[in-house]
Amino acid sequence: MPSLGLFMSQVFNGLALGVLLSLIAAGLTIIYGTLGVINFAHGALFVVGAYAGFSVYTFTDSFVLSIAGGAAAAMIVGLIMERGLIKRFYNRPVEDQILVTFGISIVLVEIIRAIYGGVGQRVPIPTWGEGVVDMGFVVYPLYRIQILAIAAGALGLCWMVLYRTRLGLIIRSGIEDALMVRLLGINIQRAFLVVFGVGAAAAGFAGVIYAPIVSIVPDMGFRILIQSFVVVVLGGVGSFPGAILGGLIAGQILSLTSLVNPVYSDVMLFAAMALVLILRPQGLLGVEGRA
Repeated sequence: MPSLGLFMSQVFNGLALGVLLSLIAAGLTIIYGTLGVINFAHGALFVVGAYAGFSVYTFTDSFVLSIAGGAAAAMIVGLIMERGLIKRFYNRPVEDQILVTFGISIVLVEIIRAIYGGVGQRVPIPTWGEGVVDMGFVVYPLYRIQILAIAAGALGLCWMVLYRTRLGLIIRSGIEDALMVRLLGINIQRAFLVVFGVGAAAAGFAGVIYAPIVSIVPDMGFRILIQSFVVVVLGGVGSFPGAILGGLIAGQILSLTSLVNPVYSDVMLFAAMALVLILRPQGLLGVEGRA
């Protein structure tokens, strides 16, 4: 039996991973819910953000600037993708969307590999995140606790945009009925561009704040992408609260299963997804019929 300290440490690890997955999945589900595009390049945008943050940190020694740089780089790449290619596939079959976005992800990853090489890079933990916190029942790294606050703040900002602004109203209306939004005379293409940019920035932002925890490599986005899609399915397609709930659940499944046997962590995550699809196909907080 694991000790209480080890168990609680894994619970906090699950929370940290969960909010990161929620942040990535929020961008993914907003893009899919609004644009109807299954973006298999979302994991590559996560990697773009991580490496851009690494480069900015190398030149400035500022983690705050690296966060801004990583999010901005992912947004710029995302906007170029959307305007240059993906917008031509909005009304194409799902298979075409998967192929083109998966192809884009391979190109992006190989460009990153050509620039940085295949050797893992590491973004140091910022000075304000060094050290540990003694909670009584567990001694836990300070930066991982700060990740909870940073990612939660980013999710809160996304929630404010979605539920307290005119742009958010357009986005949520587009998720429910894009045709009606067009009929109201709203420039839906501009809204689509903003949605894609915000979703890409969220992935890049998550890549930077995750970088001090793991060694960043060009292929790291593929596993994150798969886990993010599972989060979207768990929470419900197009549901922002569902992405948050699904991310927290997925983080705990991955972390707590590792206590028993790390090999089965992904297996248990997919088992949970299968169970949700059987019992509630629209997801935990999804709306029936939305696809």
